[in-house]
Amino acid sequence: MEHNHWIRKAVLRIKNMRFQNKLMLGYLLICVIPLIVVSVIIFRQSAVELEESSQEFAALYTSQIRTSLNEFMKEYDKVTKSVLIDGELIYKLGDERNRSMDELILQRVAVQRLLMRVALLKPEIGTVMLVSRDNAVYQYTTTTNVVNENALLSQNWFKRLRSSDETFFITGLHDRSYYDDQGEGAMVTVGRVLLNSDGAYAGILLIDLDPFALLQLDQDFVSARDKYGMSVTISNRHGEIVYQSDAASGRLSWQQVLESGGGAYIKVKGGKNRIILTGNTELGKLLVRTEIPREKLLAKINQIQGVTLIVILASCLIIALMSFGLSYTITRPIKALRKSMKQAELGQYLPIEKKQANDEIGSLVNSYNKMIVTIRTLIEDVYIAEIKHRRAKFIALQNQINPHMLYNTLESIRMKALVNDDEETAGMIKILARMFRLALGKEGRQHSVKHELEYTANYVQLQNLRFDHKFLLDIRIPEDIQQCSIIPLVFQPIVENSINHGFEDYSQTMNIAIEGFWTEEGEILIRMTDDGIGMTEDKQKELQVLLEAAGSDKYKLDMTDEPAGKGLGLKNIAERIKLHYGDRYYLMIRSGIGQGTTVEILIPKI
Repeated sequence: MEHNHWIRKAVLRIKNMRFQNKLMLGYLLICVIPLIVVSVIIFRQSAVELEESSQEFAALYTSQIRTSLNEFMKEYDKVTKSVLIDGELIYKLGDERNRSMDELILQRVAVQRLLMRVALLKPEIGTVMLVSRDNAVYQYTTTTNVVNENALLSQNWFKRLRSSDETFFITGLHDRSYYDDQGEGAMVTVGRVLLNSDGAYAGILLIDLDPFALLQLDQDFVSARDKYGMSVTISNRHGEIVYQSDAASGRLSWQQVLESGGGAYIKVKGGKNRIILTGNTELGKLLVRTEIPREKLLAKINQIQGVTLIVILASCLIIALMSFGLSYTITRPIKALRKSMKQAELGQYLPIEKKQANDEIGSLVNSYNKMIVTIRTLIEDVYIAEIKHRRAKFIALQNQINPHMLYNTLESIRMKALVNDDEETAGMIKILARMFRLALGKEGRQHSVKHELEYTANYVQLQNLRFDHKFLLDIRIPEDIQQCSIIPLVFQPIVENSINHGFEDYSQTMNIAIEGFWTEEGEILIRMTDDGIGMTEDKQKELQVLLEAAGSDKYKLDMTDEPAGKGLGLKNIAERIKLHYGDRYYLMIRSGIGQGTTVEILIPKI
């Protein structure tokens, strides 16, 4: 079921591809799939043949190493047997209690000559030792380093040899801690257990050798090792490492081999990733293990694979260019038509101006051009009519509030003149004249926040003359905000609403505050608060719905009459904000019984 789902999904994706991409994909699949199949077959066949050739090479090299080791073991078998010629001397080893001092001195000199003769048989021999059955140590060395007898006898490998049943042996790698210099490095020891004529244990002959002496690396092996990452490990019958090619060639130190396991052979993991060949010597039972990493063998195949991939990619590029050229003549008019349609979706009704061919697609493009011209003409007519309507509506909304305010002001002046004929009436008329100049003298000029504040302050001053200074206006707007532009008649209608609907207690003073802030986006937030009686929650919700409807009412061509007293002043301001600044900006109101009323206005910085 899941498999069918992915198939349907892939088929749907192919169906939704662009026409030109489908053509290009078809060409690529037809040409590239056979090329890939052939390349994979060649690659696998080459890998198999190279692996077989490498195994043959490794088997041949392992055979050569085994042959060299057999020769080495045979030669040192002869070298160690050479001491058996002096059978009488060997018989006397360890029997020193009934001998005079002169006899002991002569015996030591004879043993030294015997050891010197053994050392001279092979140039690589550095130190030869003979340990009698009572642990007396005789030694001859061609170097300045002398063996510490006690340290030699305490070596673990030496203790194992004393209890071994081997006559001729070779030890695993061990350190040089029993030499006086206690130098770094590793050694192997070839030796023979000495028996007297009665078959009793008489002593043991030890020859210390550098591991390099076992197998000399020629230049061909070094080249093959670096090329294929080959390594050769030789171990004795006890599984102890006798020789390691990585240490002999300098890739590892002998000390690292010793620290890895004290001379014990460690089995390599990941056999599937390596080619491993083994072989045994006839004498000494030495195990030769040759390892070749498969990834090294496949390095050349990977190079061939890389070249194949480059050829495939180059072929794909050439095929893609050819298919692009063939499909371009077909898809070019379709792309032009699609681009023009997208522009039409964004409101840009532009015809396709390029000359089209006299085929079916060309006829379709010509019909589309005629349709676009017709649509653009109709939209321009409707757009101009809409702009005229919105302009008329904006002017009507701006002037809608003035008659009501002017009526209240004139009524106040009339009542004041009837009660008291003094200079106060002249002051009210002077304030009213200033308001007229601010309200009616801004045509063709920018109306700023500062002008709006002056107009509102004059209105509050008139109301204080009317209500015996019951209103305190607190303006807290920074100077940089006051210099910004704003549509006229915004603050005063809101203050008028606060006085008309929030002021009822004539025994107390009403506080009105106008604050201005910069938002994080660099816009202007005006907050107008009063400490009047506020409004109920239901009234606030009703008014909020009315304000939210301002965003949609600004596009209505036909105005519907609404009952008076429903917050038309605030709605007019909200509609004008939406009309002038856009839907992002707003007028919002918050209030509560006995908590006053807060009106927030968000406008851009202009």
